[in-house]
Order: sequence, then C-alpha cells, then structure tokens
Amino acid sequence: VYDFLGIHNARTFVVFDVIRRYLTYRGFDVTFAQNVTDIEDKIIRRAREEGTDPDAWAKEYAQRYFEDMDSLGVHPPDVTPRATTTIPEMQTLIARLIEIDAAYETVTGVYFSVDAFPEYGKLSGNIHESQLQEAVRVEADPRKRDPRDFTLWKTAEPGRTLKWPSPWGDGFPGWHIECSAMSMKYFGEKFDIHTGGVDNIFPHHEGEIAQSEGVTGNSVVSYWVHGQHLLADGVKMAKSSGNAFIVADLEERGIDPLAFRYLCMTARYSTRLNFTFSSLKAAENALNKLRRLYVIWGRDSQDSNRDLDSEKSWWTRFMAVVNDDLNLPVGLDVIWRLTESELPNVSKRVVLTRMDEILGLSLKETLDMFDVPESVNILAQKRDSHRKNKEFSLADLLREKMGIEGYSIEDGTRTFSVRLKNRSELREEKWPAISSSSEIPSALESPSDFEYSVGIVANGYPDDAERCLRSIDKYSGTLSKEMLVLDNGNDEGVGRRFESLQTEIDSLTVIHTDHTLGDGAAKNSLLKSAKGKVVILIDPSVEAIGPFLSELGKILLDPKIGIAGYAGLRTETMLHFHEGDGESGYMDAMQGYCLAFRREDIANVGLMRESFRFYRNLDIDFSFQFKNVGFRIYADNSLPLVLHEHRGWTSLSEQERDELSRKNYGRFLKKWREKTDLLIKSAD
Repeated sequence: VYDFLGIHNARTFVVFDVIRRYLTYRGFDVTFAQNVTDIEDKIIRRAREEGTDPDAWAKEYAQRYFEDMDSLGVHPPDVTPRATTTIPEMQTLIARLIEIDAAYETVTGVYFSVDAFPEYGKLSGNIHESQLQEAVRVEADPRKRDPRDFTLWKTAEPGRTLKWPSPWGDGFPGWHIECSAMSMKYFGEKFDIHTGGVDNIFPHHEGEIAQSEGVTGNSVVSYWVHGQHLLADGVKMAKSSGNAFIVADLEERGIDPLAFRYLCMTARYSTRLNFTFSSLKAAENALNKLRRLYVIWGRDSQDSNRDLDSEKSWWTRFMAVVNDDLNLPVGLDVIWRLTESELPNVSKRVVLTRMDEILGLSLKETLDMFDVPESVNILAQKRDSHRKNKEFSLADLLREKMGIEGYSIEDGTRTFSVRLKNRSELREEKWPAISSSSEIPSALESPSDFEYSVGIVANGYPDDAERCLRSIDKYSGTLSKEMLVLDNGNDEGVGRRFESLQTEIDSLTVIHTDHTLGDGAAKNSLLKSAKGKVVILIDPSVEAIGPFLSELGKILLDPKIGIAGYAGLRTETMLHFHEGDGESGYMDAMQGYCLAFRREDIANVGLMRESFRFYRNLDIDFSFQFKNVGFRIYADNSLPLVLHEHRGWTSLSEQERDELSRKNYGRFLKKWREKTDLLIKSAD
C-alpha cells in the first residue's frame, strides 16, 4: 500500500471476490482474510518524499484501496491483518524454524535454508537446482549458505526508522514470513484457499509453503488459485512499464468502474486479458444495456406469471459453466441468451438477480432510468405528435433539446420510451480515438496513393511536433505525400492543436489515441495507416532545413537497401552500438531520428515489436528485422536535417533512462544476440 491500486491488480481482486460470492451462495461459511503489507521500502521512500510518517502513508493508501474496491463491487474482507501488528507472530515462527534447523542466523539477519525443505519448488515447477538458481532473487550476501536461501529477518541498516527489536537484533521481517505468520494467526495450521496473482507463485508463495510446511510438517493450503496478467498494448501491465492505470483514471474519463468488473469477466481468470479503453467502453455499453433490461423486466413483472421450471433450467445452465473453473465468459453468454429467450420478463429478472449475487454487478441497485420528470414526458409526447404528423424537423429539434438536457428517446413500432442517459452517453468524445494498433485497418496490402508517407509520434511537446511537421511541409514542395501524426495520449489541448494544424496543412492527418501507446504500437499504427510508396518515420525533435524526401527515395531505388536514414549505428559485438561517426554509408542499424523504407517490404519484414514500449533500441531491433531478410542499412549524413533536443530523453532521470533502455536492450539481445552474421564486418 505505497500508492494507488493499479487496475492490473484490481483484476485479481475482482476475480477472487467472485469466488468468495460463489462459495457464499453455495452455502459455505466463508472467512475471507486479506493482509495489508505495510512494511515495505517503497512505503518508507514515498513517505519520506512527502514528509510524512510511513505508518500514516500506509493507512492512507490502504483506505484508498478499500474505497477503490467498493467502487468495483468488491466486498470488504472479514479479517484485515496488518504486517506491522503481527511482528510477534512472525518472530515466533522464525524462532521455530531456527529450532528445527530450517533457518540460520547471520550478522545481517536470519535466512531460511532451502536445503532443509526438499520439496521447495513444487508449486512453481522449479524443482531443479539450476532452475531455482536462475529464477530466485539472489541477494548479495556472501554470508548465505546457499544463494537460494531467502530472508526471514533482516538486520536494520543505520538510520532506518521502521524496525523492531528481536532476538536477532533490531530489524524487520522478510516478505514471505509476513504472509505465513498472518495466515496461520487467523486460520491455524490448515486453510482451504490461498489466492494471488501469477507473479506471486515464485518466489513468494513458494517461500510461504517452505516456511509454513517446514514448521507444521503438513500441507497448510489445500488450493492455490492464481489470477493471470492484465495486458496493455499486448504486454504485461505494470507501473514500471508505464502502461498501468488506476481506478481513478477510469472515473476521470467518466467510465463506470463496474464496467471494468464486467470486462474482467470476459476472460477466464487463468488466462491473460488485453486491456484497451475500447474494450472497456464496449463492456460499459453491455452493462448499461443489461441494466436497462433489468429495469424494464421489473416494470413488466406485475403483468406476467413466473415460469418456475424454465427459471430452474436457466439457473442450472449458468451454474454448470460457473462450476467449470469459474468460466465467466460463457456465463455472460448464458445471460445474453437469457435476455433473448421467451422466458417471461418476471422470470428473467428473478434468474438474473440470482446470477448477479455471484457476479456482483449490483443490478439490484440500478435506478429506474425510465422514471423521468413529467415535463420531459410532455416534450416526448409533443415530439411524437410531430413525428406522426411528418413534421420531422420539429421532432428532431425536440429530440436534440431532450438530449442536451440528458434524456434519450427511443421509438418503437407502436410507441416510444424516454429515459435518463447513462454515463457513456453523457460523455463527450471530442474525436474518434484508438486504443491499440489492432484497431487501425491495415493499408499495407493496398496500392500506394502517394509517393511518400511521413509519420511522427507526438508524446507531448507539441511545439517540437509542429516545428517538425511545418518544416517537412515547407521543403517537400509539390511532392506527392501525406503526413501522419499520432496524438499519443496527450491532453485535450494538444489534441485540439493538432486538429487545428490539420486545417492548415492539407496533407496532414491526425490519429488520436485514448491513452499513451507504447512506442512499438504507436509506430505500427502509423505503418498500418500509411499509403505512400515510401514510408518515413521522423522523430519530432528533427527539423528539416531543406528538401530530403526525394533523396531518401533515391537511396531506396537500390533494391538491396531496406532502410535509409540520417544517423547510422555500428557495433563490433552486439553489446554496444555507437554512432557512425557522422559518416555516410552502410551501417549495422539506423537511429530512429529518421527511418525510411519501402512500404511494400513490411509484408516481408513484419511490423515493429510492440513489447518495446519505450523508444530506445526499438530502432535497432527494427533495423535487424530488415537485415534478417537480406536488406542493408544505409545512412546519408548529408541530408538537410537538424537534430534538436530530444525531450523524450532529457525529461527522464538518469535512473529512468537506464532502466527503460536496459529492458529494451535485453529484448533486443534475447532475439538477435546470436545473429552476428548480420553485422557489416561479417557481411563484408
């Protein structure tokens, strides 16, 4: 609890809330415990940065967590142990482990001895020592007997405030021992279900098993249930990747958080779910439709008799798929088949109410959107009269007036209905926006409409983007071209600026996104949209000071050259790429300031890898995609281009640069490390 809850974590909690509801509905006496980890270096660091106490910081964000859970329809736990209030139990457990020689003390703390628990690795499948050595978070402590051994108690470093006295000196507990102690305090030495995300399987839950079973000599947990990742742009959503959202982000966009709960049910908990705002809005529309039907059925409930046999049949059908390892996607399909069935409306409502006791969509709390003021009904009746008299312009004016006031009118075959608009209908979409590159219809197989397509990704800094676009337009003369700018998750003001610029530059087309796409996905959106024979990707930090498009086109007349550009890169070992010393000629890779290639070659080369969310090293990876199918890379350092400050780089701290660059370079090396035959020195 060091920050706001990410929706990637929220998916896990939503799923386990459904499990809890299901067990309760089936008649089990359920005790649900959820611990609060309030001993964490991130909490200390954040509290220090904000000038507050770590305990106060943890309490604040724990409270915010429960508020977010409430908005998602997640019931609060029955028991909420805090790590800081369970220190005595942790120390008792550590002492017992030392007594049975399953743990040992050093000057830096106490460690669990993995050798003392032969079954270590049985949950994750990492059962061989080599696997464990590779997978475990090796701690830099030469005093450990085995690199796989993990911390039970850590001696506090000088100046640390969050620490406790112990037989092994002032310190604090390890992560794994916290959960073992808290669960055993409230459940004893045996309990039924332990949940968590797949990231917890190793080493966390593996550590819990070793500690708990090491002390008891028996299995402590009957069932381990893990929720899979939530993805964004096709890669795991995480704060460290810059592709995570919090519940407040949904509310700020005017999206009902319960729509996210519905979205979580569109995939099985054990499979990955790719999140986009488009899919979230589709889930919101589905939920709102279900709410309207639920209210309509309630209004009709007095006019029909229940069909008890059919109700039982539909309920049995629903429970069959829920019993199938919580197959909620099929469960939702059963609900929609129910809405289309011939079952009386009163019975539909009864069955759906029972279903929702498990799903938790709060349908019973839906306000009657058809209960509108009499003044609105009068307007609707006047409009209906105009429509029947074929006075359609007057009818349209009244529809528009009602819409502005927040009401929607729907015409049926015999009559009309008027209702209050829902959130999604009140939300103003300024312009169409995409959530992922997959939403762009690919033009890659289409004939070329232009000689050149120039694309830039604008991640903020609109002055730089405008300078780049205007300079290209100025020096491209009468060339057949289109310019594409991806407004990548910028605020509304930046979006409006690009919309205005589009009216000034005839060849410019703006593509808006509803959140910040990763660099690979953003550039793929441009590639799929392009209709030029030659595609040039330009960084917004670049300014043209003369004509250069045709020069790139001339270089690409050579069929052996796959990428042409301005600033090349060379390498001797793949482990370090350096600039081509301002030279022109063949290169090992091309920097992303200016990348030009034939659009027709993308079918053979492939799109960019969208696992690259940060731009750094994506250009090298894409260059090697070309080299891998036989193309060469050519740099012309005489092109009339000026490279200004790259704000996407200079705005980051040195630590952020290193971390993001290192991750991308790791992705590059994992794929291309052994392909040294692609380098110039090998090819020549």
